[in-house]
Amino acid sequence: MRKVELAERPDWRATAEREGFAFHTIDGERYWDERGYYQFSEAQVVRDLQAPTEALHAMCLEAVGRIVDSEALMARLAIPPAFFDLVRRSWKQAQPHLYGRFDFSYDGNGPAKLIEANYDTPTSLYEAAAFQLIWLEEQIARGLLPAHASQFNTLAEDLVQAFAAMPGQGAFYFSTISGSLEDRGTTDFLRRMAEHAGVRTRHIDLEDIGLHDNGRFVDLQGQPIQRLFKLHAWEHIFQEDFGQAITGCDTQFVEPPWKALISNKGILPLLWEWFEGHPNLLPAFVDDNPQAPVPKGWVRKPYFSREGANVDIRTEDGRRVFEDGPYDDAPYILQAFAPLPKFADSYTLIGSWVIGDKASGLGIREDDSLITKDSSRFLPHVVLG
Repeated sequence: MRKVELAERPDWRATAEREGFAFHTIDGERYWDERGYYQFSEAQVVRDLQAPTEALHAMCLEAVGRIVDSEALMARLAIPPAFFDLVRRSWKQAQPHLYGRFDFSYDGNGPAKLIEANYDTPTSLYEAAAFQLIWLEEQIARGLLPAHASQFNTLAEDLVQAFAAMPGQGAFYFSTISGSLEDRGTTDFLRRMAEHAGVRTRHIDLEDIGLHDNGRFVDLQGQPIQRLFKLHAWEHIFQEDFGQAITGCDTQFVEPPWKALISNKGILPLLWEWFEGHPNLLPAFVDDNPQAPVPKGWVRKPYFSREGANVDIRTEDGRRVFEDGPYDDAPYILQAFAPLPKFADSYTLIGSWVIGDKASGLGIREDDSLITKDSSRFLPHVVLG
């Protein structure tokens, strides 16, 4: 694994706009960054990333099966009691799911270390599945990469297959909170994958979803919403009026409610408890005293933190790295510190995707800090040799 500098395509912004990648630049700063790429060997991908991703996915599914049978464990994960039955039922009925992403600290040597699992909302899925593949194909066509260069990236085709296998009839609605270019770009991409599978799709803003007197969710025309992809986290839904109606409706949700157990950082201590010593896991425990200073060599994280917010690192030499944020009203965990590798001036995080139950591709984020945030840059990757 190494980082390779490469001249950016002079027309990449126009290409991004044409392809619907409207959030390539955020607040005037690069989000997509193709001034370099990460190169992996085939062995590194297969041995160190693909195989562990599928093993960890299986472990997470096993953990969900154990958690739903224990109200004490669901309470430990801060699932509101009113939703215990919803989460349990969604698992027992094998309600289908689309994706998950494991974030790894990995430098090309030794086992990748799991930092966290993101199994509910699909941040960076479009970039990983589509735009970095367009970049690869164009760089090969321009002679800047060899013809045999590839990526670990079957995300788009695997999504099409996953949508084709989903049960249910009628239109599949895709929803986001209005106003977010990134969320809308991501759901529009997922809609295209569903349409490639022959599924009829529609978009609806979350704010426009109605509730009929019979307890069904409906669109603006009063038509029932039978299948709904919601780019909105379950931990938020559980606290909203919208969520109160879910337990009595017949809508099929994607992702299903049981995903709230894996996207929750409270699962990391359980994974360590049940699979202690696994080479891809880091020691993790529920933090019983979150007001105390973080011990050296540990990281404090809220259960429901996103994009690095409220993460508090104390390095082995005592240096503190902290990212402020709004996620201070839930339990915390302590996780052993596995520093992100540094390539040139940037710290690098590997996102390894699961589609259905299959490891399907990589997305790479860079930041000037040890904490990966919503502003962190996305870089493409190449597999050679």
